Amino acid sequence: MASKRALVILAKGAEEMETVIPVDVMRRAGIKVTVAGLAGKDPVQCSRDVVICPDASLEDAKKEGPYDVVVLPGGNLGAQNLSESAAVKEILKEQENQKGLIAAICAGPTALLAHEIGFGSKVTTHPLAKDKMMNGGQYTYSENRVEKDGLILTSRAWDQASASLCNCCALNGKGYGGSGGRLQFVLKD
Repeated sequence: MASKRALVILAKGAEEMETVIPVDVMRRAGIKVTVAGLAGKDPVQCSRDVVICPDASLEDAKKEGPYDVVVLPGGNLGAQNLSESAAVKEILKEQENQKGLIAAICAGPTALLAHEIGFGSKVTTHPLAKDKMMNGGQYTYSENRVEKDGLILTSRAWDQASASLCNCCALNGKGYGGSGGRLQFVLKD
């Protein structure tokens, strides 16, 4: 079986932990992860002044697609930058059209709204992003820490590393079961 592939889009102002934790967990699970810099391959300054070096520019990473999952870290400025990017919109539309998994963390789901992705889905966000996410009534809001509705996976905050685990389990054929933010994994061969 071919290794699953993930694309993590890194924008200036992204939340460090929402970037690094999913990348680390997915790589440990054997998923080939590409961290793509929204503005190129130069190091990216995150929300707490941690600097992360992308593996590739988003432009180059796009050429290597399709991916099994596209991950959008949060951070207010990071999510805003993702929301304003035509390249991110194009990648998300392609991912949605090919029925690929899209994961967004904390404020990251607001980029889904900006790019009209997953309308009708049940989602969660950081509590401070709830009003923005619900503007227009395109989604059903969940207070769960992690919410998976079809191919849209969202989580509330950086400490819900369980979203990363959900990514890994969904991509590696392991079951996902979430209720009120509690996850149960069923291992399948």
